Amino acid sequence: PNPTTVNLIKNFCCTMGKGGRAETKPQAQAVWKSPYNPLAKDAPKLPSKSEIKAVIPEHCFKRSGLISMLYVVRDLTMATAFVYGTSQLLSTDVPTEPVSFLIWAFGWSNYAFWMGTILTGPWVLAHECGHGAFSDSQDFNDLIGFILHQALLVPYYGWQYTHAKHHRRTNHLIDGESHVPPTKEDNGLGENLERNTFYAAWHEAMGDGAFAAFQIWSHLFLGWPLYLLGLASTGKRDVNGEPLEGRIADHFRPESPMFPGKLRSKITLSTATVILSLMGLVYLKMEYGALPVILWYWGPYFFVNAWLVLYTWLQHTDPSIPHYGDAEWTWVKGALSTIDRDYGIFCFFHHRIGSTHVCHHLFHELPCYNALEATQHIKAFLEPKGLYNYDPTPWWKAMWRIAKTCHYVDSTEGIQYFKSLEDVPLTKDRKQD
Repeated sequence: PNPTTVNLIKNFCCTMGKGGRAETKPQAQAVWKSPYNPLAKDAPKLPSKSEIKAVIPEHCFKRSGLISMLYVVRDLTMATAFVYGTSQLLSTDVPTEPVSFLIWAFGWSNYAFWMGTILTGPWVLAHECGHGAFSDSQDFNDLIGFILHQALLVPYYGWQYTHAKHHRRTNHLIDGESHVPPTKEDNGLGENLERNTFYAAWHEAMGDGAFAAFQIWSHLFLGWPLYLLGLASTGKRDVNGEPLEGRIADHFRPESPMFPGKLRSKITLSTATVILSLMGLVYLKMEYGALPVILWYWGPYFFVNAWLVLYTWLQHTDPSIPHYGDAEWTWVKGALSTIDRDYGIFCFFHHRIGSTHVCHHLFHELPCYNALEATQHIKAFLEPKGLYNYDPTPWWKAMWRIAKTCHYVDSTEGIQYFKSLEDVPLTKDRKQD
């Protein structure tokens, strides 16, 4: 053989390890970090909202009730077809044979996930109604949004108000709404990071991986009802700007400290409709049994909740994303702390709410079907300035990373970044020292 061939053979043989596999050193994967650091000396000057808006074509802001309703029809048609197909393939009767039971359980689990995925689409469209992005008529928006959200046990008017606050005060450490970072004291850490109680103690008892899994499970399947009940993830002040100091800011009571008095009749209507919906489900349970209601409704319901919590969690949370106290926060800072992520096929079902979230927080009145085009212009304007957040990490990997690294902030003042309980010394190690 010629010398070139000999050298190729030698090089190949030198790279072969045991079992005939090429030995290659694993390359560390780069972890995404936000390009904007407000603490940096060379931090870029932030543009105004009007400057960002100027780069978006005017037609992107035009709303069409007809187009929006076509998306509602599309989503509900998919849901109806999926229900019909499932009814032809699966029975609500539990099989007695082990193999048949496994097939049955897999089928209904598959239905719960995909039906929940499909129904998240109407949920997002109802959310568009709350923002006024569905059509030019807010009365029409509220009618459609009320019907869609209440069918999914969402108190439409209550959540419409608090979600507007989430947009007004994004990434504010005190006035923010939903996924407001807990402080180290909230998580059970002492002044010197002693693990006194609550999550700090649970983390040590469970271990890193198990605690991260618990974080994901509790966020996705408990987070939404706990938030609506005012038991988790709310802001720290009432509607008048006073500290809550232990008061529960729920979405159901007209006198809840998060609502102004003028909304009491709407809050009452939303709550009454949720109660009526629950009574309807109880009636169905009495007529057909508990299992059919669980399989057809409650399974998809919990996956809808999981999706919406996942979006609000991942679009605003990362160890490199800043959160701001009173003295540091501005509306533009908060809006630009949002992250865009790619959710693959789920972008189709969910109207790209996760992949165009930066645009959505800048201009919530812009309809979702124009958000992709608007995002391209926003990215072209912000990215050269180091102000556009797009994390290419697959969303499930990002979820795991965030569950492991984003647990608490030091205080509610200044500029804060999430810290991890994994970096806090264990109690047993402190005793040894």
